[in-house]
Amino acid sequence: MTEFHYLEDVVTLECDQNKCIGCSMCTVVCPHGVFIIKDKKAVMAARNLCMECGACMRNCPTGAITVEAGEGCVRGIINELLGIEGPCC
Repeated sequence: MTEFHYLEDVVTLECDQNKCIGCSMCTVVCPHGVFIIKDKKAVMAARNLCMECGACMRNCPTGAITVEAGEGCVRGIINELLGIEGPCC
């Protein structure tokens, strides 16, 4: 079976390093291992693997992580259909 990949650079995931306290909750709840802790801060090591489930954002105690849950691939498809962006999934 071929490894599944999401669209590159369409994920809405953001992490504010100034708000991050390095609690590592994002590394615990992320099903795709998007985050690692580096220098006592969360870092997106694999941002394009994010499936935008929102688990990291809901579990971040400082609000350092934001994501528009369910937006990535759907947004890419809609934008391509509207002629705004491409290519999509």
